[in-house]
Amino acid sequence: MRNAHILLAVLLLALGTACAQKSQRRKANQPSVKQGICGTVIVKRGNQMPGPGAPRPGSGGSPAEREVLIFPLLNASQVDMGDNGFIKSVHEAKPVKTVRSGKDGKFCVDLPAGQYSVVVREPKGLYANLTDGQNNIFPVSVTNGKAETVIVEITHQAVF
Repeated sequence: MRNAHILLAVLLLALGTACAQKSQRRKANQPSVKQGICGTVIVKRGNQMPGPGAPRPGSGGSPAEREVLIFPLLNASQVDMGDNGFIKSVHEAKPVKTVRSGKDGKFCVDLPAGQYSVVVREPKGLYANLTDGQNNIFPVSVTNGKAETVIVEITHQAVF
């Protein structure tokens, strides 16, 4: 009888561990925020030109750990731009949130509804290589109850 109790305890422990691991995997695949910005930071290097034996445009890149800064929507007129997407300085604006992407490049940040700019910190400084038609820097609109998904491509070491 004692062995049956031990066996039952071991089975219950194993079942509980398996359920906990499945729950953690499910959580890892879902955005951890209900409203804000979730994304992936990817680094692209080298020749990205299409051609025989070359990567397809839009493919490639490696996930990257980086500091991700979320600013209120920045316009190019509010920053001193450097070369290759680098920002030398930001005038009169501070990040509203800062987060670090994981080894898988993923990050999520809770934010109120509004307009934001996503910038990453590189060893040479702040970096963003995307603007819209109004010269807003990496613009993202957060709406009520939604987590916006973005891909931040660091391409200053790539050729297109």
